Amino acid sequence: MNRLIWSRLDEAARSAALTRPVQAVAQQTRDAVAALIAQVRVQGDDALRAITARFDGVELASFEVTEREFAAAEAAVPADLRLAMVDAAERIARFHAAGMGSGYAVETAPGVVCERMLRPIGRVGLYVPAGSAPLPSTALMLGVPAQLAGCPQVVLCTPPRADGSADPAVLVAARLTGVQRVFKLGGAQAIAAMAYGTASVPACDKLFGPGNSFVTEAKQQIAQQGAAAIDMPAGPSEVLVIADAGANPAFVAADLLSQAEHGPDSQVLLLTDDAPTLAAVEAEVERQLAQLPRQQIARQALSASRLIQVDRLDEAFAISNRYAPEHLILALREPRRWLDQVQAAGSVFLGDYTPEALGDYCSGTNHVLPTAGAARAYSGVSVASFQNLISVQSASAAGLAAIGGCARVIARAEGLDAHERAVALRMEVAA
Repeated sequence: MNRLIWSRLDEAARSAALTRPVQAVAQQTRDAVAALIAQVRVQGDDALRAITARFDGVELASFEVTEREFAAAEAAVPADLRLAMVDAAERIARFHAAGMGSGYAVETAPGVVCERMLRPIGRVGLYVPAGSAPLPSTALMLGVPAQLAGCPQVVLCTPPRADGSADPAVLVAARLTGVQRVFKLGGAQAIAAMAYGTASVPACDKLFGPGNSFVTEAKQQIAQQGAAAIDMPAGPSEVLVIADAGANPAFVAADLLSQAEHGPDSQVLLLTDDAPTLAAVEAEVERQLAQLPRQQIARQALSASRLIQVDRLDEAFAISNRYAPEHLILALREPRRWLDQVQAAGSVFLGDYTPEALGDYCSGTNHVLPTAGAARAYSGVSVASFQNLISVQSASAAGLAAIGGCARVIARAEGLDAHERAVALRMEVAA
């Protein structure tokens, strides 16, 4: 990891320090993803077979998971893992149900009632990564709020393993949340299939889920093309830790490594106003790294990561808001006192005993979060992500008389005569 002293950096160096790894290869990624999407649009299932053979090294006659495969997955998943997933799903449901919105109606003027009603999105597509590691937890994070929202059709895609099967834990997690249709498809090709539809995969109204830079780029391209809506940019994982002199270096290092092991394009940052803490964390990262089975992946991620010393903790929060991390850990003695300074982050973890891994799995919050700075404007997945919010209004003759003049004045100011006439005609009849 690179050690930096923020006060000694000019603006260009500061921008470089906060640049994500994937931003450096964005054009190459865009071109490759565009070609894959075009291939799926034109060739459908044939393209999916060819691309799956090319990238996943397996030839599939069909993509949809069968009932026999679901049954085999149930038998293959250890009892303790299934119990843990049931336990996690219950907490995820409890948290998300508490934040569900409801419809409402308000009389904005005598005789004028405006309402909002909630409707589930008709068909949603969930993407569950399984590149370097399968993520059944993501199936829970997406499936639970989709189930709470009442989406009538839910499709899930996850990459096939070398033997052509889907990860058993992902399948069990999917069924725990009521998902019935799962397809063994990964990468940009899965996103394209769910967006445009093929003979096998139904086209979806909105797509959800994290992924690598290719998956994230595919989601953004299909959204720009109008093929389907997306939840948010949710790409390579990242964490930013703000630590003070009392932080436990072993805890901080473990949190940094827990994100670095996700993939070589992940990024982790530590901000602290205490030089000894920075040095101790750096040493602890090397010590713990040597014990990790995925140390090669983590080491690649650490090459683009930063240890940054600041003069004051206030400065650390300003940097964090500029970076807008997916995960923000406040390894501080009084973390809640600093919470008001957090303006942009996907999810925040307070204190020494709240590792980011709890949010990944079972605290109850959602781990599908905005990355690459998108937390400045996007929020994590919630039940509302799976709903349409539809406004309704009604006006009586008296209501029209009360507010029609307002509409006519604004319509004239905008030069939209037909708008004014639509109101005026009714006002004349109602008079």
